[in-house]
Amino acid sequence: MPTITTSTRDQRLLIIDDDEMFCHVLSRALTRRGYQVSVAHDADQALTLAASEMPTMATLDLKLEQSSGLKLLPGLLAASPKCRVVVLTGYSSIATAVEAIKLGAVNYLCKPADADDVLNAFERQEGDPDAEVAENPPSVNRITWEHIQKVLQEHDGNISATARALGMHRRTLQRKLQKRPVRR
Repeated sequence: MPTITTSTRDQRLLIIDDDEMFCHVLSRALTRRGYQVSVAHDADQALTLAASEMPTMATLDLKLEQSSGLKLLPGLLAASPKCRVVVLTGYSSIATAVEAIKLGAVNYLCKPADADDVLNAFERQEGDPDAEVAENPPSVNRITWEHIQKVLQEHDGNISATARALGMHRRTLQRKLQKRPVRR
């Protein structure tokens, strides 16, 4: 375990995720590394903690049970302006990654991610020009998933409006959205 430095002790980290087990595991790992960790399971709790504790870092789940992490992000940064936010998600898409960065996140990670991944995401200040470029184009299923996410973002998360724009039944779209995204 690394030695706790004074700067680490002063770091307040807020974990915002509705998965209680994930929060527990990540919180323990970061606390062991010397961070002061708070946990919020919904948007209201997150905004309250951000305003009262003024975290210097936060992890934000993209898909909270009652809301979107993207909708919470501006309020979180308004409540704690010096907070650096890393968005975590099991439902990654190009559209949500772009929007998260535009809204002020410093990085975007796909789950599963551990404490080291999270801390590395906070440390990275610049892009990596040597990042691996895929050999093969994405599958049709992945392109479909990306397109649905893009149209959903364009309609502010409104499933009915998105279904109309895509020319599909709302329930069909809901079923597609409940599935995990296709990896490639």
